[in-house]
Amino acid sequence: MFKPKAIYFEKDIVNYELGKELMEKYKEVPKVEIENHNNIEEMRKKSNKEFMDMKRNLIIGIRKTHKFVPNHKTSDFLVPYTSSGCTAACMYCYLVCNYNKCAYLRLFVNREKMLEKIIKTSETSEKELTFEIGSNSDLILENTITNNLVWTIENFKDAKKGFLTLPTKFSMVDDILDLEHRGKVIIRMSVNPKEIINRVEFGTSRLEVRIEAINKLSEAGYKVGILIAPVIMVENWKELYKELIIELDNKLSKKAKQQVFFEIIFMTYSFVHTKINEEAFPNAIQIYDKEKMQGRGKGKYMYKTELREEGKKFLLEEMNKYFRDNTIEYMV
Repeated sequence: MFKPKAIYFEKDIVNYELGKELMEKYKEVPKVEIENHNNIEEMRKKSNKEFMDMKRNLIIGIRKTHKFVPNHKTSDFLVPYTSSGCTAACMYCYLVCNYNKCAYLRLFVNREKMLEKIIKTSETSEKELTFEIGSNSDLILENTITNNLVWTIENFKDAKKGFLTLPTKFSMVDDILDLEHRGKVIIRMSVNPKEIINRVEFGTSRLEVRIEAINKLSEAGYKVGILIAPVIMVENWKELYKELIIELDNKLSKKAKQQVFFEIIFMTYSFVHTKINEEAFPNAIQIYDKEKMQGRGKGKYMYKTELREEGKKFLLEEMNKYFRDNTIEYMV
């Protein structure tokens, strides 16, 4: 359970039910009033080596931006929702590209307004829409602090149309298993080989309990996906990902294996990651490999085309051995 070192808060959060609840929940935690959750000067001035210490703080504010971004993968829109950032520290985290070292967890208390817009958009659409509510954070993790995912599912179940979807690297799903979700919530569990989780995805759930969570969610009637992401081409990557696929085949329940779908994403890295990781995790493994990667603009790197194609071919072959009847929604 996350216990914040300090709370940084916008004063108007006490005008919202969730804001009052959080201030009471953390009444013993030191607090600092801020003008804007997006611009905390004290945090911006900290060094990269303080990255993990910064993540021990909790920032609470009011979300001002509510723009839906069209998406064409497993949802129709990426939706700004109840949190951004994370308490974990995956060395490749794409949120670092957006927030730099300030990728700490921020909570937004005006959840009613955010969910109201989703429901209104879904019910006025001519077709069924799927809304990605977890593109900026991990809502399974956030739920352990705010209970927001439980609140969201309970308040969305009566919407006339639409679906919600979210990815996670955490296994704490018990609070949502008994909810009446009516098949309107799609949860996608991100997985990686044990060695990569242990050495790269700091502060996240272990592979074994992630698989257990998939089985629990399937049994509870949720539609469940599996993200093999990001594929990181370390020296023995083929062996590691083959072992991962075999472990999924061995440990997923019959019900989960019958209905699960997959997404496969190769790692994107950046100059920002390099600088933060060097200072915050000086003893960690190096996941940037200049021999294997090429620039893709704006300080970002991706695996070279021929290597990525080799990876796609290998993973498709392995998936066809064990999950021939399951859909791979996309591979990028």
